[in-house]
Amino acid sequence: MEPISAGWLSLLPPLVAIILALTTKEVITSLLIGIFSGALIYAGGNMASATMVTFDAMSVRMGSGSQILLFLALLGALVVVVTKSGGSRAYGEWAIQKIRTKRGAQLSTALLGCLIFIDDYFNCLTVGTVMRPVTDKHGISRAKLAYLIDSTAAPICIIMPISSWAVAVGGTIEQAGYGAPGSGVSTFMQTIPYNLYAFLTLAMVFAVCAWKLDFGPLAKFERKAAQGELGAVEAKSNPHMTVDTEHAHNGRVSDLIVPIAALIVASITAMLYLGGFFDGGVSVMDAFGNTNASLALVMGSFVALIVAFLLYVPRRLMGFGEFMGSITEGVKSMVSSFIILTLAWTISEICTLLSTGAFVGNLVAESSLPITLLPAIIFIVSAVLAFATGTSWGTFGILIPIIVIICEQTDPSLLIVTLSATLAGSVYGDHVSPISDTTILSSTGAQCNHIDHVNTQLVYATLVGSCCFVSYIIAGIVRNPWLPLLCGFAMLGVILLIVKKRTLRHAQQ
Repeated sequence: MEPISAGWLSLLPPLVAIILALTTKEVITSLLIGIFSGALIYAGGNMASATMVTFDAMSVRMGSGSQILLFLALLGALVVVVTKSGGSRAYGEWAIQKIRTKRGAQLSTALLGCLIFIDDYFNCLTVGTVMRPVTDKHGISRAKLAYLIDSTAAPICIIMPISSWAVAVGGTIEQAGYGAPGSGVSTFMQTIPYNLYAFLTLAMVFAVCAWKLDFGPLAKFERKAAQGELGAVEAKSNPHMTVDTEHAHNGRVSDLIVPIAALIVASITAMLYLGGFFDGGVSVMDAFGNTNASLALVMGSFVALIVAFLLYVPRRLMGFGEFMGSITEGVKSMVSSFIILTLAWTISEICTLLSTGAFVGNLVAESSLPITLLPAIIFIVSAVLAFATGTSWGTFGILIPIIVIICEQTDPSLLIVTLSATLAGSVYGDHVSPISDTTILSSTGAQCNHIDHVNTQLVYATLVGSCCFVSYIIAGIVRNPWLPLLCGFAMLGVILLIVKKRTLRHAQQ
């Protein structure tokens, strides 16, 4: 299918899906309606053709995302196997002795989120699996856990040169025709100091953990969790993830740590192998730049399952039949995530067919606003586009080629800061979008109701996004990352201090 130019109508499908999702709190139906509305536009109102367009778009995206779906299935299986072995229980009992405070549990979650910077999908599900027992025992709501996961995953990946994000951005920059062949990752590294949203979001996460800053809708969930209502609040999130662990008393901490460590080591090794590092003549950076991250994660999770089998079955923590049955149960637990993720990819494909990104990009290119405001404008445009389409990668893939052309024709000195504003806005829009894949995976990793996660994270992310917008206005004027970053930290710090005082005042009343 060839893309068409649908003009303003190209914005209708994501808007329909988002508005319905936020009002009805039912994601799957909302996505389906949004997808079909876009297919109707593409098919010129022909119902039969629209149906074919819908399923064709879905099959295209499922094909390209099949490795991610396989990774989710294998990781779901690993979660259930580890839980039934007693490893999660043992880790929770150990961690509750070592991590004695609610603040410590939150800070540990945030720190782990920053340490797993290879891939955001990997980050979301691994951190959720490891830290969920700890946060549950300290009365931290699943909505808070989902916020901590989501707000460390993409922000840390987008500022790390060794990550799947660096590969995607570097490749997009090269395809846009900027720089010499092979210089994409080095150009990406130049954008890192200007990525204000990533740095401010990470600062916000640690401030929220250290200062106990629960405000907005999240405060309600934290109060209920503190009162022992955690199960009642979160039970609707994923009914398939209820695992029978009554007999899982013989597990050890190593029964959780070893499979997770195997997952990490095997995934990184697979990335290097697929990137050609072990063939000789390829550096580590080049190997990460040329790898297939999705396939590496599949290989890593498969190795982790084999390690779990060798660790559990010979010790009779579970029999062969129970182990294989747990794999089936784990795959089933991911079905709702498969559906939502597939529909989110499908609506992104529909937006591609309707040229949504090109339409938004042309509006920016044809505007007559001052050139110094370009980074701030691009931050907003990329945020809106990522919010509407649910994909940060798709957003910077659409906008980067347009930005390169605009800056080369107007002011080349603005290119790096504008590229960084694109990446920052894409992550912000992704964070607040109910149809974003990483937002969905954060809900899955925390076993949190998806719309609850979207609603509670919105306030925090938008606060950071507002500080970034002002800072990008400054960045467009001074063309230096340090003053805008300092101003962003100062604005965020002042606002959080005001919120902290108000929170204490309300607590005393």
